[in-house]
Amino acid sequence: MYKNTFLVWEHIKQHATIYLFMIILFLTGIIFGAVIVNSMDFIQKQDLFFYLERFFVQITEGVSIEKKDIFWQSFIFHAKYLILLFVLGLSVIGLPLVWILLFVKGMVIGFSVGFIVNQLGLLEGLFLASLSIAPQNIIIIPVYITAGSLSMIFSLGLLNKLFSRRNNHQLLQPFIRYCIIFILLLILSLVAAFIEAYIANKAMEELIKSFY
Repeated sequence: MYKNTFLVWEHIKQHATIYLFMIILFLTGIIFGAVIVNSMDFIQKQDLFFYLERFFVQITEGVSIEKKDIFWQSFIFHAKYLILLFVLGLSVIGLPLVWILLFVKGMVIGFSVGFIVNQLGLLEGLFLASLSIAPQNIIIIPVYITAGSLSMIFSLGLLNKLFSRRNNHQLLQPFIRYCIIFILLLILSLVAAFIEAYIANKAMEELIKSFY
């Protein structure tokens, strides 16, 4: 256990620049998403809020999606995203797409939180966002940042071996580790999907009912 923890910290220290770059890229996406909300005109906000309010009304009337459906939809979405990051990491040309995917993920979160706060007010908006968006993202954000960083690390490793003309058999062990870590990330995304469906969604429903 201690050895594994030591190896993880050594890996992070060795590739700290890449992890820092991915974190900054993700945070930039969040900021950009919030800026988009502020740049929308009144009519655009009202049109979007109309659909959000209809969703709130459905919840107060007892019409809601089955928890297991939310769970599987959430997990399938995360799994597709992670598999795409995994595949892109296997090719050098896919590296810019890894950056775009991570930026877009941050932008979606920033826009979601920003729009809710903008429409419901600082107190109610932040409270709703904290209950409906934050719980699963406490897990899924580190998962995506880790996945994007590993994709970049593996892709740069391939590029380095390509130009150095080293023995390609040396790629087998890093590739196995790459696969194992992505499997662990998929398991963590399963946990995040469970939290979203059975904890965050329930808390959101109760809060919305208290609003309306």
